[in-house]
Amino acid sequence: MRVFILGTGRNGSSTIIKACQHITNFSSSHESRTKRLGAARLDYPDQHIEADNRLSWHIGELDRLYGKEAFYVYLTRDRQKVAESSMRRYYQPISIVDSYCGGIKMIPPEKLNREERLQACYDYVDTVNANIELFLKDKPHQHTVHLETIAEDFEVLWERIGAEGDKAAALAEFEHTYNASAKRRPFNLLYRLK
Repeated sequence: MRVFILGTGRNGSSTIIKACQHITNFSSSHESRTKRLGAARLDYPDQHIEADNRLSWHIGELDRLYGKEAFYVYLTRDRQKVAESSMRRYYQPISIVDSYCGGIKMIPPEKLNREERLQACYDYVDTVNANIELFLKDKPHQHTVHLETIAEDFEVLWERIGAEGDKAAALAEFEHTYNASAKRRPFNLLYRLK
């Protein structure tokens, strides 16, 4: 069985993979195949758990390759908190929201004021969530995990996928924060602000 953790990013995906690394009957990774092209992009081994917010842009391929056989986890977080966290990473290299705005929406990010950038973050969050929700409509093997109740939701996930390993150590990972956005934008990126 393959388990795919889908979400917007900025929602605890690094943390949940830290917890999954205490599962002994699955391998697990965070964004492990993002730089691959073609068939190699989604060539995940069996008994693997993958968290990658960019999978939301590959849901057609996911459906074709794994369809109703895989187990899908919808990792969610409060919309405002995701948007605010994304905003703090807006101008970082290969930022998903910077790419979304400049590449998908075709709005050069430097042309937007602060409020418009925040609205772009909300737009990104809403678009990704809508894509995931549509994708999951016919998937029989799925579970939603909310960042706000991640420990409780993870325990249910553990049972649903038949996980084995050190559950106590896995749950202890949720007492830590991994890959948090900095409270302030790095100084060397301020040159892009106008």
